[in-house]
Amino acid sequence: MFSGGSYDEVARWLWNFLGAHAKHVDPRVEVELETGNAREGKSYGARLRFGAAVSDVVELDYREVADNRGSLAWCSALAARMRELTRALLDAQRTADGGAR
Repeated sequence: MFSGGSYDEVARWLWNFLGAHAKHVDPRVEVELETGNAREGKSYGARLRFGAAVSDVVELDYREVADNRGSLAWCSALAARMRELTRALLDAQRTADGGAR
């Protein structure tokens, strides 16, 4: 149903997908998706941003995303990974802020 697609089409889907699952944890979290020339047609680099806090980059292979975005099991695992990364980013930011919310 959603498998395949051009690099740009898959990038839009991925940005929306990651954002939806990160924002499920906290609506203030933003997704930054790297798609520059070095990555074009090959991969994506995703980072989460919450204020000044930025997560490590999550490397995603274009072909893997394109081939599996129609797979419930694969999407479920990626969604869980994004929610876990979001929680870790929020916890790190709270620690840096001295425990303030």
